[in-house]
Amino acid sequence: MRTLANFGDGGPGPWILFFPLIWALVIGGGIMLLRRTVWRGRRGGPWRQPTVENGSPIAVLGHRFASGEIDEDEYWRRLSVLNEEFGRSAEGRGV
Repeated sequence: MRTLANFGDGGPGPWILFFPLIWALVIGGGIMLLRRTVWRGRRGGPWRQPTVENGSPIAVLGHRFASGEIDEDEYWRRLSVLNEEFGRSAEGRGV
């Protein structure tokens, strides 16, 4: 009895072992393509607003400055006000 689908009698022979490998490469390539294009949009992309991990007003102000919503002068002016209320100055007052 010969193996690999009657190799000597005109069967596919050892080439039949490459078909599962080819299918694995095709499926893996499809998954990689989906991860790089379609599925990336669900996690966030350049069109989606970034979420603020730290909900403090100082962190929100920093994100607004980094995204270009406010200019440097407005950032420093607002930061000085926020530092009085939420920053290091507020720690000593027991707030």
